[in-house]
Amino acid sequence: MTARDSRLVTRDLVVVGGGPAGLAAALAAGKAGVKDILLLERDQYLGGILNQCIHPGFGLHRYKEDLTGPEFADRLIRETIDLPGLEISLKSFVVKLTGGRIVTYLKPGLMAEVKARALIMATGCRERTREMIHIAGTRPAGIYPAGLAQKLINIEGLLPGREVVIIGSGDIGLIMARRFTLEGAKVKAVIEIQKGSRGLVRNVVQCLEDFGIPLYLRHRVALIHGRDRVEKVTVENLDSGARFELSCDTVLVSVGLIQENELLEMAGAALQGLNLTSLPGVFVCGNAYKVYDLVDTVARDSEQAGQMAAEYLRK
Repeated sequence: MTARDSRLVTRDLVVVGGGPAGLAAALAAGKAGVKDILLLERDQYLGGILNQCIHPGFGLHRYKEDLTGPEFADRLIRETIDLPGLEISLKSFVVKLTGGRIVTYLKPGLMAEVKARALIMATGCRERTREMIHIAGTRPAGIYPAGLAQKLINIEGLLPGREVVIIGSGDIGLIMARRFTLEGAKVKAVIEIQKGSRGLVRNVVQCLEDFGIPLYLRHRVALIHGRDRVEKVTVENLDSGARFELSCDTVLVSVGLIQENELLEMAGAALQGLNLTSLPGVFVCGNAYKVYDLVDTVARDSEQAGQMAAEYLRK
């Protein structure tokens, strides 16, 4: 049973999300003079998606070093956690937001509300699924969003499959092609509906070309086959209509991200430019505002959100 804390506490600044955006925003707000900050993070650790991104390529702009995701997160966490007046609440899942900046969140065994004088939403984004792109066929086991597969390998120590087809050439799909290969799996192909890859050029080179993994442009997965587990996929050339099959036991879906803005919509807020919403005192940053390519840019723009919140509180 979950108890309810009926006391409505008011905090100067509430930050929802403890990934790079929320951390950078809280850090900048603290440096700008805000002395009462509550940071709510639904996971058991700070750092967000960075914790599972063990490949390098982070921090080149912010720290002038080539870091892995966890290394970048660790540095940003160390910068932030000792801010005067900062309270970090982990395992705190926000379930409701009102236009009056009242935040309702769940912790193990407790439901609580807090009134924010200023609020920063740094809730990130989630992956598109197979159902969102309407791939026909059966519904066997072995179909994963690429980010979930990354978490299973890098954090849980589990290898989801041995013969893999990846749908979509976004950066996380490219990176997972390399990751599966390094773990001894066989990546049969990356299938991309567009005329060019949607990932960074360096990832195409380092994750596909360096390992001899085929990239089929202007192709789509038309059918997924399998009863209990994926057995094969049918791939279609969008220009000629020709089809061929690839046997596999795993399909990764890497077809884009969706901003996590349902709470803002619940509160009646709309995005109005970088870090701004239509509700006074409510700001948004990081991938909740737009999907970024580089975490360094996320941190930079999110610092602006923290500064804007501090300025709002001074009025």
